[in-house]
Amino acid sequence: MDRSNLAWQSKLVLLLVVPWTAVSVVIEARWWVAQQPAVAEWTLGLSAALGLLAFSLRTATPAAALTGATISASLMFSMFEAPFRPWRTGLIPVLTVLVLTSLATRFGRRTKERLGTAETRRGRGAAQVAANLGMAALIMDPFVQSALVDTHWLVGRTFASVFALGLAALAEAAADTVSSEIGQVLGGTPLMITTFRRVEPGIDGGITLAGSASGMIAAGLVAFAGFFALPLEPSILFVSWAGGVFGFLFDSLLGATMERAGWLNNDGVNFVSTASAVAFVLALLAIIPHPGVG
Repeated sequence: MDRSNLAWQSKLVLLLVVPWTAVSVVIEARWWVAQQPAVAEWTLGLSAALGLLAFSLRTATPAAALTGATISASLMFSMFEAPFRPWRTGLIPVLTVLVLTSLATRFGRRTKERLGTAETRRGRGAAQVAANLGMAALIMDPFVQSALVDTHWLVGRTFASVFALGLAALAEAAADTVSSEIGQVLGGTPLMITTFRRVEPGIDGGITLAGSASGMIAAGLVAFAGFFALPLEPSILFVSWAGGVFGFLFDSLLGATMERAGWLNNDGVNFVSTASAVAFVLALLAIIPHPGVG
């Protein structure tokens, strides 16, 4: 199906994510330069290094690498344990996502090329990066965090509990890519998530047992990376993982319905799926009595 007429969705995702995140990074950097210059230096330096690494490994185009670096800086500024230490920030789960998705994309590349499902060797584009990682940056923006804590949904929660929202979005991004890439190689003939009928590999909405299991493991690894880096309780680790799993399964459902119908393109599906992971965690935080508060 020709989805070229849906390119506006990719541009919309970029417009929603990049300007807001870039402005937030500038504001945060200026504030930290005045208060603790080392925080701004470490954040901007490591984020730039991560972007350069992604570009050098050919996992991202130059624009995508810049977008990823901006999002990484935003998450480092907004997700950290006081006192600030670079290895106790949102950089760790972001780096975990990068490693997992890069390895999964390279795994069994010859098989994927034979099936016609291999990703282009020039790497992901800026819209793909924004669609996968942008929701985490938006929901973890300091202004959004403050607004969430002040609402009745999260009354009485600590900011550490709110980190579960960003972690769930990152976990979903990793789980979605890993499940798809591993499933194409090891999963055999996929089943359509809505009918459980056999479909060709690469068909939107197709799932495999190996792919789904890999996605759940990937979501768990990202959640654990956040648990290692940030001040979280074990219950928040579980909530983040559950949000990531829900999101990547919802991604398959959207692929089987709205993407196959030509209503959403892949970037639209990915962005909505990460948003669904955040919404699922919000629901859990509203239901479960004060997880992670200590």
